Amino acid sequence: MSSPILDFSHLTPDERIELAEQLWDSLPVSEQQPTEPVLDELRRRRAALEADGDPGEPWDLVVKEIGERGA
Repeated sequence: MSSPILDFSHLTPDERIELAEQLWDSLPVSEQQPTEPVLDELRRRRAALEADGDPGEPWDLVVKEIGERGA
């Protein structure tokens, strides 16, 4: 694995999220549009979800189960 270009270890998680948001917002709108392969994958996943009909487990139940396992 390559070394990171910049070291952000001194930033808090909230500061890192803010930085990521600022970087994203700095991109031209044309660069933010999903590519056709990404759109195809999203369509495939939506179709699979609609066919399955199971949206998964509520997040609070999952968090509770993880806590009970001691993870």
